[in-house]
Amino acid sequence: MSTSKTTTDLNVIKKWAEQRDGKPTKVKGVGGKDDGIIRINFPGYSGEDTLEDISWDEWYKIFQDRKLAFLYQNETADGKESRFFKLVER
Repeated sequence: MSTSKTTTDLNVIKKWAEQRDGKPTKVKGVGGKDDGIIRINFPGYSGEDTLEDISWDEWYKIFQDRKLAFLYQNETADGKESRFFKLVER
């Protein structure tokens, strides 16, 4: 059985993402510097050309401004490392 957790702590989000080679990004051409649609990009994602790398600080500012929370899973039901996450409203 897998369980999901929710956090707003950047250190937890960053550690979870970096353990999976994830990097903070936002969708190209959407919004200005301090807004837009944020994502965490993992190697091999098919839509990489639609994303631009941003700093964790910029990512977190947008995250906070939008009042989001990070819903994530550490392991799949069969015990493998999970990359499941979702940005949800607080």
